[in-house]
Amino acid sequence: MVIIGSRASALALWQSEHIASRLRQLNPAITVEIIKIKTTGDIILDSPLSKIGDKGLFTKELEHALLKGEIDLAVHSLKDVPTQLNPGLILGAVTEREDIRDVFIAHPKKQYSTFKDVPLGGKIATGSLRRKCQLLHHRPDLTIIDIRGNLKTRFEKLEQSDWDGMLLAKAGVTRLGLSNVISEIFPTDIILPAVGQGALGVEIRDTDNELLQIISALNHTETRQATNGERALLRHLEGGCQIPIGTYGRIEQGRFLLNAMVGSLDGKRIVNGSISGKPEESEKLGTALAEELMSRGAKEILEEIRKNTT
Repeated sequence: MVIIGSRASALALWQSEHIASRLRQLNPAITVEIIKIKTTGDIILDSPLSKIGDKGLFTKELEHALLKGEIDLAVHSLKDVPTQLNPGLILGAVTEREDIRDVFIAHPKKQYSTFKDVPLGGKIATGSLRRKCQLLHHRPDLTIIDIRGNLKTRFEKLEQSDWDGMLLAKAGVTRLGLSNVISEIFPTDIILPAVGQGALGVEIRDTDNELLQIISALNHTETRQATNGERALLRHLEGGCQIPIGTYGRIEQGRFLLNAMVGSLDGKRIVNGSISGKPEESEKLGTALAEELMSRGAKEILEEIRKNTT
């Protein structure tokens, strides 16, 4: 029996069911059960993520259940997993990535075909400072509306609002079979994704060697290397929900490529950078790029944001 801990949202349950299905395929003798666990990020819905802390908002309760032996593994959106795990826990697998890009969902009664069609002073909803920063950098005329909740809630809020649209991760929209509502996919030169976006992280206790052997087949080497580089960059910048940081790592023609940005909350200042090297050195390269960004102005931006949010 393998007990999976999952958040209760439709997307989280889809992700956990996906891992459960893969486990059954790998070993038909395995019995898998999914237990729903509410996290801090699910309970506190009336405040922006940046206001309620930035460490493990969607993972902490699942990790506590793991450490207490109430569950055997936890399935997370990798972008929600802190870069420093609790002692006693490891990421046993990182799955092959879905599309990493963000998408624009137009208001259903305002059939915009592209983001450029949004009129001057338009209202766009997002719960992410990273998206807000990059949006305002390209369109400083916009009014950004903070939005929280699962995908169903967000779609309902959009429909009942006078907003022009909202931004979401394409991976989540695709996984729930809602691709038909996507108005436009943002290229990464306009909006860089969150660290780990599109990948799933499977977390287990570091003593569960037998389970580690089983789930190792779920691990996708290129995705793991790419996201290791992204997470090393974020760890070095000490970023989280309160900091606009975007990054995209990938393996192309045997090389690891990493792009990253750090921006001010108003989008007026953005420091961009890139680096490449051997895939097996992705973490070292992520740290090196973080250092470079810091030396070119990211340090001042980060210090200013932290000073204003403490």
